[in-house]
Amino acid sequence: MLKNLQKIPLKMITLFILFGILLMVFVSHDDFLYHQPIIRVDSAKVVNTTKNSDSFQNTDYSYQQKIYGTIVNGKYNGEKISLNNTYTKSGAMDHKYSVGQHAFVILHKNCSLNATIKDYKRDVPIVFLLYLVIALLCIFLKFAGLTAVGSIIVNTILFMLAIYLDGFNNGNNVLLIFSLLSIVFSAVTLWMVIGINKQMLVTLVSTVLCTTLSIIVSLIVFKFTHEKGIFYESMQYVTQPPRPLFLASTIIGSLGAVMDESTDIISSLFALKMERPQISKKQLFLSGRNIGKSIMGPLINVLFFIFMGETLAMTLLFLKNGNSWGYSFSMNMSLGMVQSLISGIGIVLAIPVASALTSLIAEEAKK
Repeated sequence: MLKNLQKIPLKMITLFILFGILLMVFVSHDDFLYHQPIIRVDSAKVVNTTKNSDSFQNTDYSYQQKIYGTIVNGKYNGEKISLNNTYTKSGAMDHKYSVGQHAFVILHKNCSLNATIKDYKRDVPIVFLLYLVIALLCIFLKFAGLTAVGSIIVNTILFMLAIYLDGFNNGNNVLLIFSLLSIVFSAVTLWMVIGINKQMLVTLVSTVLCTTLSIIVSLIVFKFTHEKGIFYESMQYVTQPPRPLFLASTIIGSLGAVMDESTDIISSLFALKMERPQISKKQLFLSGRNIGKSIMGPLINVLFFIFMGETLAMTLLFLKNGNSWGYSFSMNMSLGMVQSLISGIGIVLAIPVASALTSLIAEEAKK
């Protein structure tokens, strides 16, 4: 590890640090780029505190703030303004504002200039985290890091286009749109990261095939069980049929897990074939199966941890408000658990499929 760190050019690290500092300074003073009014908080003091309790003995405190600030952009740039803010100790739906922070406001021009505070201006931490990820990828992975960043950017654009198409069609073809999108996702990602070669094609076929099989298996199970225990009504704020939307999100989620495992297995087997050209197809298949078994458990656990992290807050909220474990699970965790199981099916199927395809197609690498 130390040898790898010593190989990183000091000039590159210094350049990234200097550019990062300049970027943060710019983002900290980019209020003029926004059309929505922004204030800088000059002073904030609590003028009233109220204790609140409910029938389930949950206690929270509500605070009223008097905020004085300066408008830093737009037509009223430089004008002083005062406004009120109410926040709770729990901070579930509101925020406490401190001196020096910037916040978006809604201006009201009556006899005098008034405002309603809306939300934090969050671009500084967001840009910092994005730049940190890109910098680390480029420093440690160099060209591979650049291609990874490029694939993320391209996939984000494709995802936004798919959402636009879904909205344009009022959700009528959501399953078709995102099914096609998953294939495009796979092809673009593997093309940019691996390049166009046999390894890329094998990984693409394995990813699409295993994801499709996992969805087919789940639909068969849904058919025989009549989808008992699946509560689509727990999908909050959905304005289109929830079932196709659930399946579309499951396809996207399963795709990432299957692609991850297929890439690991297939790249390892191609490297093994290059180092040991005399290895038989059977030995190659067994090696792929062993590799898959070693990474299957951690990968499934990663999916489970992500699922638990996403549902933890709402599950605790339901339990704190007197709901049973069964109802809390049904309303918050049931769909996520089903998606995790479907992804797990894809992960398991990827082991024999990726190993078999590689053992059939991999050839002796030319040195």
